[in-house]
Amino acid sequence: MDDEEFIRDLAIQMLTKIGFEVSVANDGGRAIEMYRQAQKSGEPFDTVIMDLTVPGGMGGKEAIQKLKILDPNVKALVSSGYSNDPIMSNFRDYGFQGVVKKPYRIQDMSDALRSVITVKTE
Repeated sequence: MDDEEFIRDLAIQMLTKIGFEVSVANDGGRAIEMYRQAQKSGEPFDTVIMDLTVPGGMGGKEAIQKLKILDPNVKALVSSGYSNDPIMSNFRDYGFQGVVKKPYRIQDMSDALRSVITVKTE
């Protein structure tokens, strides 16, 4: 989930290249609806990547709280170019399992996703 089309397109290219199926949303509200639909279809998402800041829309901080209500075992990465935001350094306190910093690097993205996807939920 990212408000910038360029970032969404880049993420699609990177994630597809490393073997993932990708769905994108431009804000947290749409991401939550897509997550709900995927659950109902019987093909839930393995993980979500959420941009921290979405001007004029729901960002990752609010969206993860709503996703946790929908699915307490949701696996999520927070993403931002603002490395000084406290959520980026204390991501677990906010409900995320990992971080992907912008600008994206394919190896960082792959490592972060694989570590979150392989973590067992309680």
